[in-house]
Amino acid sequence: MNDILTIAIDGPAGAGKSTIAKRLAKDYEIVYVDTGAMYRSVALYMMEHDINLDVESAVVEALSQVHIRIVYKDDTQNIYLNEEDVTQKIRQQSVGEGASKVSAYLPVRKKMVMMQQEMAKKTSLVMDGRDIGTHVLTDARVKIFLSADVMIRAKRRFNELIEKGASADLQMIANEIKERDHRDMNREHAPLVQAKDAHMLDTSNMSIDEVVDEIKKIIEMR
Repeated sequence: MNDILTIAIDGPAGAGKSTIAKRLAKDYEIVYVDTGAMYRSVALYMMEHDINLDVESAVVEALSQVHIRIVYKDDTQNIYLNEEDVTQKIRQQSVGEGASKVSAYLPVRKKMVMMQQEMAKKTSLVMDGRDIGTHVLTDARVKIFLSADVMIRAKRRFNELIEKGASADLQMIANEIKERDHRDMNREHAPLVQAKDAHMLDTSNMSIDEVVDEIKKIIEMR
């Protein structure tokens, strides 16, 4: 068996994908690839250069100017956009919404997916996103699909923002998550869907430790 361990984690916004993926990467001492951060970087570039995210041709035309580099420092992934560290900047709510838009465009997805697949050929890793198990890493050794109730996901995001000292509106966040779910599940290219060979975990009433332990059991069985 190939000694490279590839773990694909998919699911909607706020299901805990990134948190769980980071824990697994640390525990198994493998690389964590935040695919969402890559799409967020594309969206950030477009937003900072006043490019309309709703116009696919404009986004695609500017895509050649987007250069993303992932650098690991102290087991932390740092994202560089055209040599600027944008690790914190891309976490803005508006950038997340923009990422959902640009990720629906096929040329953007092709560029990001090519980068992600090259990484998986060379090293053990855990990758999370919307279409990792169904499109990016179709032969991943382990595939997980995380889900959770919309309001629970909204509360998680709300609490994150409050802890950072930012203002937040719970109902507005819930509405944004619903809209994003709809957009991600209905996009033309590689929509959000559970892979046939993925293990479904509803994290609504599970702690982070419980989710991690459950996934470890699945990994050990493979």
